[in-house]
Amino acid sequence: MTTITNILIEVCVDSVESAINAVAGGADRLELCANLGAGGGTTPSLGLLKLVKQAVKEVPIMVMIRPRVGDFMYSEFELEVMLEDIRTFRDLGVRGFVVGVLTKEGRVDIGRMRKIVDEILPLEVCFHRAFDMAKDGDAALRDIMEIGGVSRVLTSGQETTVGQGLTRLESLFHLSKTLTDHEVWGLTILPGSGINAKTAPEVLARLLPLGLREIHLSGGQWVSNGMSFRRPNMGMGLGGESDWGVWRAQADKVREVRRIVDVTLAEIARQNATARVL
Repeated sequence: MTTITNILIEVCVDSVESAINAVAGGADRLELCANLGAGGGTTPSLGLLKLVKQAVKEVPIMVMIRPRVGDFMYSEFELEVMLEDIRTFRDLGVRGFVVGVLTKEGRVDIGRMRKIVDEILPLEVCFHRAFDMAKDGDAALRDIMEIGGVSRVLTSGQETTVGQGLTRLESLFHLSKTLTDHEVWGLTILPGSGINAKTAPEVLARLLPLGLREIHLSGGQWVSNGMSFRRPNMGMGLGGESDWGVWRAQADKVREVRRIVDVTLAEIARQNATARVL
């Protein structure tokens, strides 16, 4: 049985408060975006990045590059916005960028992704959950390998949550190993969406034997921001809690996942030690 010393926990955040909470709960790396609770996240502001870096010091930060909510097929103007955002952020001490572009047919847009990757390197590149919107996951993984320079793929296994996509994730881990065994650029599969204290044990049990080394979660929920006045029948288009609350990572939710991961790894280490003695 292979000795595993750590599983990296990445937490996606869209505020300074969430970043502080995530790190307090045991996050090893942050994915920074805006509008996380409504639309899946977009490119954060320069001010947010600077303030988060001040707040969490040396914790690595991956910055999402996504100019709008909606699909992942972008116009030429939107592509130029993405490239300009990368140029703006890349010299500010970030670990890398989280990005993804698809064609209208649901394939990875290799040409546009190469332009983006060339702008990012030598920093890290994560192809985000645009992957889960691709028509064919196996073909998308091969296309990403063809691009070159992509460090990891964030995916739920092309389902709404990791729990629903575990069987597909197992297949992707196998395919990734086949594709990258003899490649200079490794490619990490980063499971994300719906990982929490309830789902983490099964994720670890099924994916650790296949090479799982990182997981991604938000650890968040809608919380009241304290406004006592709420104008009746008014909203900002999204409705529900998002009109009056804020999305906030919760330190205790992240901490519980961290605890489950650490306990699982400690048990693996104990089994390895017992096996060596026997």
